[in-house]
Amino acid sequence: MLDWLPDPHVLAMLSAEPQGWMLARAVREHAAIVDFELLYINDAGCRMVGRARGELVGSRYRQLWPDTMHDGTLPFYRTVVETGIAAVRTVYYERQSISGHFEFRVGPYRDGIMVRCVDLRRVTVSPQSAAGERLFDILDTAFDGFTVLAPLRDAGGEITDFVCEYVNQLGAKLTGRHVRDVIGSRLSEISPDSWPSGLFDRYRAVAASGDPWRQELTYPEIDQVWEIKVGRTAGGHVAVSFREITEQVDRQRQLTDSVHRAERAASRARGLESVTAALVAASTTAQVYAALGSVLRPSAGGQGLALLLCQDQSLQLAYHAGYEPEVVARLQELPMDHPYPGVTAARTGHAQYVSALTQFRAAQAGHRPAVPPGQRQAWAFLPLIAGGEVLGALVVGYRQPRDFDDDTRSTLTALAGLGAQALQRAMLFETSRSIASELQHALLPAALPQIRGLRHAARYLPWTRGAEVGGDWYDIITIRDGVVGIVIGDVAGHNTTAAAAMGQIRDALRAYAVAGHRPSDVMNHTNHLIRALRLDAWATCCYLQVEVAEGTVTGVLAGHPAPIVRDADTTALMSLPTQAPMGVSDRTVYRETTFVLAAQATVVLYTDGLVEDRSHPLDRGLQELCDAVGTAPAGDPAAILDHILTSDVGPRPRRDDIALLCLTRDPADG
Repeated sequence: MLDWLPDPHVLAMLSAEPQGWMLARAVREHAAIVDFELLYINDAGCRMVGRARGELVGSRYRQLWPDTMHDGTLPFYRTVVETGIAAVRTVYYERQSISGHFEFRVGPYRDGIMVRCVDLRRVTVSPQSAAGERLFDILDTAFDGFTVLAPLRDAGGEITDFVCEYVNQLGAKLTGRHVRDVIGSRLSEISPDSWPSGLFDRYRAVAASGDPWRQELTYPEIDQVWEIKVGRTAGGHVAVSFREITEQVDRQRQLTDSVHRAERAASRARGLESVTAALVAASTTAQVYAALGSVLRPSAGGQGLALLLCQDQSLQLAYHAGYEPEVVARLQELPMDHPYPGVTAARTGHAQYVSALTQFRAAQAGHRPAVPPGQRQAWAFLPLIAGGEVLGALVVGYRQPRDFDDDTRSTLTALAGLGAQALQRAMLFETSRSIASELQHALLPAALPQIRGLRHAARYLPWTRGAEVGGDWYDIITIRDGVVGIVIGDVAGHNTTAAAAMGQIRDALRAYAVAGHRPSDVMNHTNHLIRALRLDAWATCCYLQVEVAEGTVTGVLAGHPAPIVRDADTTALMSLPTQAPMGVSDRTVYRETTFVLAAQATVVLYTDGLVEDRSHPLDRGLQELCDAVGTAPAGDPAAILDHILTSDVGPRPRRDDIALLCLTRDPADG
């Protein structure tokens, strides 16, 4: 290892650095980099990770920070070694093994890497600091521009000015200066117009009261509109964020202009903005139909509305409001060669306007059966076009003859366009949701076996979007009479590749369990199979083998959160040592732990989406879950799970799938 270290003079320089420095050697298997071994870390680095050098040097990344394996750090390091190109990465951790907001500058060093680590929560930016020019890269993506102002006070404590302690490039651009010229300067120097514009007073008010403030600002010199938000930090500084909203403002301005033109032409178009809001909020076709009937029809000024969709070379009625039964009956299905103007609009993609009853009858003259007019005497037949595709036609009927001038036609076309986009979006959403639902249903057990002496219940709550499929799974495996395997796991990812890997891992684990292997061997065999099949996936898993009558439990925990056990006296985490996830390394050897489950005890297994995400620490989530299990009704697994899901457990809103499995020993057999 000594041969790897730099010259002693270089090491002395690194040791004196206020920022963390680390040196790591690539660990290879069959020429592929699978891990990194830490060979050197300075005192600042030890302080950042909160551990002594003796605990760190000589250990591998997977051993030191196993709960950060989800964030792509190892592939990032591997790329630096393989390409020989230095790179910068920022990460935010709230984990048991490490906590902080860090910037890593990583460069290749022999067959390994040299890393400079900056704790961004403690960094001090000065005019001379190179970090002042790159910190904009590590700001949360919620901000396009950002600056931090420190108040300057006179002898009486009154704020008379501010000093810029940090600004990113976009923030500096608004002042027409470079970042290095802004940081360390007074607000009166870099933005003197803050006084006449009232911004200085706003900053001062926020610094004094702590109440946040926002406003839209227009900068004609750069032809942009920015939204400014101002808040006070815990240290009394003023944090100002800038988000460019030029495009949104332009769209809003165009919409407002359209509404104003429509209002001058007809009062019926004044609801355009409410139609937009109602349709944007609609996620399903049923919600779109409800918005069409309750908002769009009054805005269009009509007394009847029908929605016809193209299906199998015909137009079929999907929704109607205000039409008579005889009209509805005839509109149920119309062939695409029918002369009804609504069919013509859908077939050609061009709107048809019928101003009088005579025109309506003339359009269908000689065709039987014709669509009756009902009580209407004028119609607008509007094609529903989205993404270049004609979805069908929207029919708006009026009880009195009327002319359709240009302004009215423009308004109706805009309404139909909004309806078509909302309808297409809802159709795609329902189709993708159906696909995801069917895939997920196929990947989870259709039914769990009934076990004498053991009651159980399971829940799965998806959080996938569109056609994504979650990697969480659970299973109960009958091994032999009186012995069952209990499984819960999570394959990393939300895509079809992860879903396929989950299916293979689940089936492999079940096969090894049914074959009678001990829990440790089940996990070892499954891990080796994942590696042998090159699934390019890894999975966390908890596997328990339960001898029901005796209450003996033998378990293995592979990178998964430990189950919760509730007995007559306590509710706590199950005492299982955490080992590496499956699929990470061929060298992993899983070891099992055996203990006795008390009579009438309850065990709750779960996936990590229930208790943690990037903003909700794991320790907090586990304590919330223990509290919920401890206060849940005893004996009924389904009631226990319902209690957990309605309690204040874990992040809100959730950002991951959740699988839950609850077991209780039957007191009659316990």
